[in-house]
Amino acid sequence: MSGSSLRSFEYLENLPGTVFNRLYQQPSTALAIFRRMLTHLAKTFVMAMLYIGHPLPVTDLESWVRPDSRRERDQAISLLERLHILRVTAVPGNPRAYTITNPFLGSLRLALTGGGNHNSFGVPCNTPDKHPVSILELDDYARRQWESVLGYMVGSTGINIVNEGVKLSEGVKKLLKDGGLVKQRGSKAEITQEGFAFILQEVNAQVWTVLIYYLDAAEETITNNDAAKMNMDSVDVLSFLFMLGSLELGQDYSKATLTPTQLHMLDDLSDFGIVYQHYPTSKRFYPTRLATTLSSDSGALRSASAGFDNALRSPDGKGFIVIETNYRVYAYTTSQLQIAILQLFTRLNTRYPNMVAGKITRESIRRAVGLGITSEQIISFLSTHAHPQMRKNNPILPPTVVDQIRLWQIEGERMKATPGFLFKEFASGPDYEDCCKYSEEVGVLVWKNDGRRMFFVTRHEQVAQYLKNRQKKNEGARATA
Repeated sequence: MSGSSLRSFEYLENLPGTVFNRLYQQPSTALAIFRRMLTHLAKTFVMAMLYIGHPLPVTDLESWVRPDSRRERDQAISLLERLHILRVTAVPGNPRAYTITNPFLGSLRLALTGGGNHNSFGVPCNTPDKHPVSILELDDYARRQWESVLGYMVGSTGINIVNEGVKLSEGVKKLLKDGGLVKQRGSKAEITQEGFAFILQEVNAQVWTVLIYYLDAAEETITNNDAAKMNMDSVDVLSFLFMLGSLELGQDYSKATLTPTQLHMLDDLSDFGIVYQHYPTSKRFYPTRLATTLSSDSGALRSASAGFDNALRSPDGKGFIVIETNYRVYAYTTSQLQIAILQLFTRLNTRYPNMVAGKITRESIRRAVGLGITSEQIISFLSTHAHPQMRKNNPILPPTVVDQIRLWQIEGERMKATPGFLFKEFASGPDYEDCCKYSEEVGVLVWKNDGRRMFFVTRHEQVAQYLKNRQKKNEGARATA
């Protein structure tokens, strides 16, 4: 699962079942979640059960997967259950059986076969636009808007990199602050650790991160005018986002079938470059590439050479940073955004028409650490954007530079925190051993202490479900005895 898929999945996972029932009433939502959130094995299970018409016994489903792939099978089933796509039903003569939930079943069938008057895939305008917008113009608009968002985040370097003619709304600034991507220090905003991690993500993952913050604030005022308060239905917001991911780039769509919440969203999403409108009262809108790739893989935007690339890439798509063993840095770029990001952890002292030069120092790294940026993020950024000449080396970055960046950070740090969940007080040794082994198999185990019968995991949902299933199995065995 890509980074953007994981971010959106974590949000969906916390929603109650009633919300999923409303979401899955839209075929576009069912198709988007099927395409984006599910692993290949989970998709195989869904497609195999889509037209069966009766519950599938657990033993039959298990026979589809090789015994040595138990971990992948359990992960796929757990994923489907957490997304409320698969549920357990009672079938006479069989202890457990699986069935696909409704309305997901009906909506996915409708999305795959077509038909209906649900309009969940948008309604193309039936009249020509007097001022049509080309795909290149949409890409340029989206790039300018999105680069302005990133430029505001790295504005702490003192370089003004907001694109000419683009003015960020107060709603966008408030959303970035509420999401913890920037923090206010005096009269200016400074990027945070989460903000720098955000900068390192794919464009599609960045968009989903912002949209999750938008969803969190859906019931508050996200408009440019704070006086225009409007409570937004989070289900309606989610459905519209999934619908945008199914639209065609370059096609104009009618606003006539949109709900008040969705019409309200168009103005907000225009600020980020996700949709384009001639003006707010226009009867049509255009989805940009940021919107049409919402339900596709995160790499789809970057691989589209005709579109705009990640703002952190050089124009030819290659890396631009050269680092020497004496900590000197040369960046072959004219991008204000790239220079501003580099200045977060580098002392730049010389600028040429097509290059800037500087040096990584203890003070520059400590300043970056003070902003919340970690040494691993800095190393990742330098490796990702290393010049092609640097990529001929193995390793790419000089080891002395990498080691020294880490040492400069740990001068004031001695511990690393890992968020997670502690399981303890098991009734018996076998219960602890089986559960601990299962946690290791699904890849969530971080630490264990066999003597005290406790272990620590990064995620608890699959482990908790395993414990429930084990308890039911033990109770059934005792009842039979």
